[in-house]
Amino acid sequence: MTGLSSGVVAITSGYDHTCALMATGDMQCWGRNTDGQLGNNSTTDSPVPVGVTGLSPGVSAMTAGESDTCALTTAGTAQCWGSNMSAVLGNNSTTGSLVPTDVTVVPSGILAIATSGNHTCVLTAAAGMQCWGYNGSGELGNGTTTDSPVPVTVIEP
Repeated sequence: MTGLSSGVVAITSGYDHTCALMATGDMQCWGRNTDGQLGNNSTTDSPVPVGVTGLSPGVSAMTAGESDTCALTTAGTAQCWGSNMSAVLGNNSTTGSLVPTDVTVVPSGILAIATSGNHTCVLTAAAGMQCWGYNGSGELGNGTTTDSPVPVTVIEP
């Protein structure tokens, strides 16, 4: 693959886009970009890897959803971009973003991040597990079926 002959330490794939985490802590993404899920400030599809624009330095993990992508930084914060259907970016909005935007409310100290079709969850050192986005079947684990544009705490049984 052009531009990724070495230095890849992790990969993730969404519905029809893929991203690679480089040893440098940068991300490269390619594929469909209809909603800005490649994070390169455009909506043009790319058959070759492109750098994510404006991403906080030092990415330690990443996850890709249907039309969105999120990154966990070494500082313990999260940034997401792409479609914001059902508020999956966690930035207290439903407006999509072509570049990384900070997830609001989650305290720093995020240890892990995962996303699915239209919701995202993080594990934090201080607040346990928190999720945001689509909640039609109770995916957020907060005892409701109401979508949330900001992280909500998963309740313990």
